[in-house]
Amino acid sequence: MSDAPGVGRGAVTPVRVVIGLCLAAPFVAMLWVGSYARTGPAFIGIPFFYWYQVLWVPLSTVLTVTAYRLWQRDQRARGAAGAPASAAGAPAKGGAAE
Repeated sequence: MSDAPGVGRGAVTPVRVVIGLCLAAPFVAMLWVGSYARTGPAFIGIPFFYWYQVLWVPLSTVLTVTAYRLWQRDQRARGAAGAPASAAGAPAKGGAAE
């Protein structure tokens, strides 16, 4: 049963923790209203409450792209590590097992 494909795919790795943090940071930052519910410091006349939220728009984009690229790299690494073992005993595509 340990040779079944997909076993261990839900493992928590450091890369997956970083991905989770990248995706969770914007939510935490926006839901913790007490951290930015004030007017100062102003930036070019715009109260902190507004420019802080607008700052998170590009920041969220960068964090999401980072998480996506890390996820792709993690999947490629897992695919490369598991491909020789899973393909060794498998019949060719479209062919019948003899």
